[in-house]
Amino acid sequence: MNNNIYLPQLAVIKDIKEETGDIKTFTLAFKDRKFKKSFSFRPGQFMMVSVFQAGEVPISISSSPAQPGILQLSIKKAGSLTGKIHGHKVGDEIGVRGPYGRSFPVERLIGKNLLFVAGGIGLAPLRSLINYVLDKRTEFGRVTILHGARTPSDIPFKHELSRWPKERDAKVLVTVDRPDSRWRGSVGPVTTLWNKADVSGQDTLAIICGPPVMISFVVMDLLKMGFSEDDIISTLERHMKCGVGKCGHCSIGHQLTCVDGPVFTYREMKKLPTDL
Repeated sequence: MNNNIYLPQLAVIKDIKEETGDIKTFTLAFKDRKFKKSFSFRPGQFMMVSVFQAGEVPISISSSPAQPGILQLSIKKAGSLTGKIHGHKVGDEIGVRGPYGRSFPVERLIGKNLLFVAGGIGLAPLRSLINYVLDKRTEFGRVTILHGARTPSDIPFKHELSRWPKERDAKVLVTVDRPDSRWRGSVGPVTTLWNKADVSGQDTLAIICGPPVMISFVVMDLLKMGFSEDDIISTLERHMKCGVGKCGHCSIGHQLTCVDGPVFTYREMKKLPTDL
């Protein structure tokens, strides 16, 4: 048995779905049957994805752990390495290792009403948790999903955004910053959806993922709405190199994002020496 924690597993790309012009969802299958059988993860965790002779990049898992045998990574083309990943085709092999990081506190969410607020590619890790919740629908309360995108063409997971509100006690609201001539939905930042969301901080937990500036404004509004600091759960973005707490690249004070996060409550985030 190889104990090298930096050695990736080979995975074959089984399917590629183009979500937007710069986001693709890759469905992967591990080549090692024993590893494939033993592999498990929790919503909110991430994988280190490698292109051989090019480097590694941390990518959130976007599939639900309630669907064993499926590993999906939704990747935004944002640089040379993610650009190389986007150049892969079905049947190609890539390296993946993980899962890493602290997940969303699934057990704490059981029986609660849930508010999901996402911006852009931030919907990817929330997609993992949303589908998990809907896969186990009877264990959770009302589900409200708010998503903000730059333009209608930048909205990922369009099929699921249409499917989710068909589930029991589920609502989905989407807004864009810059509408096109065909857009008939809301316009403005995701916080403009509060009046339509009908949520209360007295009986709901909020899970947020998106750009830091979006998270800041969402958190401020949630606190005004009566959400406690422990009931606001978010993720922090940091450049993670090793994924296992060895290199220190993702440190925030005494915390390492790859080990102590990337999921934090707002109470925990307040103690960190950084802005949201």
